[in-house]
Amino acid sequence: MAKFVKRKILGKWKEGYALDVHTLSSQFLGHDEFGHPRFDTIRSEIGELLYNLKNRADKKAVPEIVDAVVTLMHAWKPTVDIIVPVPPSAQRAVQPVRELAEGISRRLGILLANCISRKREIPQLKNVFDLDERAKLLEGLHAVDKSATQNKRVLLFDDLYRSGATMNAITTDLYESGKARDIFALTITRTRSNQ
Repeated sequence: MAKFVKRKILGKWKEGYALDVHTLSSQFLGHDEFGHPRFDTIRSEIGELLYNLKNRADKKAVPEIVDAVVTLMHAWKPTVDIIVPVPPSAQRAVQPVRELAEGISRRLGILLANCISRKREIPQLKNVFDLDERAKLLEGLHAVDKSATQNKRVLLFDDLYRSGATMNAITTDLYESGKARDIFALTITRTRSNQ
């Protein structure tokens, strides 16, 4: 199992954690011959596994990440009825949140509820740095299937916690229109800026 150092993530949920930070350090090396920036990046062990899953479609990372999540969940012990994955923001050959949520659901015996959908497409939020602009893009973006969440204790799951804007917007939707009883949040990694 991959080593990790659990990190608290703050938001509108009752309690939340990331398994670890995504990167330990990143140093700018300059631009390549095509003008693209190059970095020497050192990731946490979990961060490296997630990077390989997201960017190289390496499904061999899934069991190791799921093992780490199971270890965290057994130590943390949040009382949850369902796992609700955050919908993907980009099309990929392998959808990391979906792959991991399915594995976590199987291993923990917790129902997976794909009950959040997007009403429209927006640009990837990783490219939107203004917090007010992020909030405007997220406003009214998600629909919740209340039949899956009403009076349920939810584990909201995502792969990477950057600003928390998406997870906070979905948490509001889960409480207000989804009538969820409690919400806990879990991500695989978080950015160093949120320490």
